[in-house]
Amino acid sequence: MERRIALSTLVCVRLSRLISAVAALVLASALAGAPALAGAPQRVVSVNLCTDQLALMLAAPGQVISVTKLAAVPRVSTMAAQAADIPANSGLAEEIYMLQPDLVVAGRFTDRATLDMLRRLGVPVEVFSPAYALQDVPQRVRQMGQALGRVAEAQALVQRFEADLAAISTPGPRPRAALYYANGYTSGDSSLAGQILRAGGFDNIAQELGAIGALPLELLAMANPDVVVTGQPYPGASRAEAIMQHPVVAQLKRQHTSGTMTDRDWVCGTPYVLRAIADMRALRAQLEAQR
Repeated sequence: MERRIALSTLVCVRLSRLISAVAALVLASALAGAPALAGAPQRVVSVNLCTDQLALMLAAPGQVISVTKLAAVPRVSTMAAQAADIPANSGLAEEIYMLQPDLVVAGRFTDRATLDMLRRLGVPVEVFSPAYALQDVPQRVRQMGQALGRVAEAQALVQRFEADLAAISTPGPRPRAALYYANGYTSGDSSLAGQILRAGGFDNIAQELGAIGALPLELLAMANPDVVVTGQPYPGASRAEAIMQHPVVAQLKRQHTSGTMTDRDWVCGTPYVLRAIADMRALRAQLEAQR
């Protein structure tokens, strides 16, 4: 008897969700003034900052019903304006399930227990790996376009990105630059940040020193790069960021040209990495003008 009651309850829940989803689909189609794409998810929830941005770039109006709290923060999100009026979530399985999504998009490092629970509850989940290189950007855009049923829009965005990236040319000598951010961390040429730096016209001293990961202050000082590019410190005190205010770093910045990397353009593998490259090219032009 208890098993029959449980089964009946489960059927009712799923039927209720189906009815709600159909109603939402009809309403979304009416609001958009055009039929929804067949098979495309209509209630998409993102639980990762980078999938927030990719989804908001490609989604149809009303298709994304919830994003992370970070999505509306201009300091870290390129799509903050678009996310401002979309309900935010905290990435909790119970919270997400109550939104009745027909698709959840997540990052590779999103809490696995949360994603497993959602799958057990019958919620489709699409996981995106981070972009580790510029060549990964088109792949992530296409993956999101496929997940949202917005393949044509994704392909158009990829074509614009690839054309703009191919048009970048950095002739002449390449100044030596150091990427230096929280905890004294640096990135090599095989990373997204390293490739942004190289596309901007610089050689990366991390490759020269073989210091991928932590870069000791002593090595940074001895390398004496032409340019020091640091992260933008967050408000308040942070032990991780204190090293960027160290006298050695401050002296290098006074002696040489310096720049700042902003999380929103550098962290996620979206077409906005082109803006980060443009910032580095402007920094290179500034250095050349000083010589």
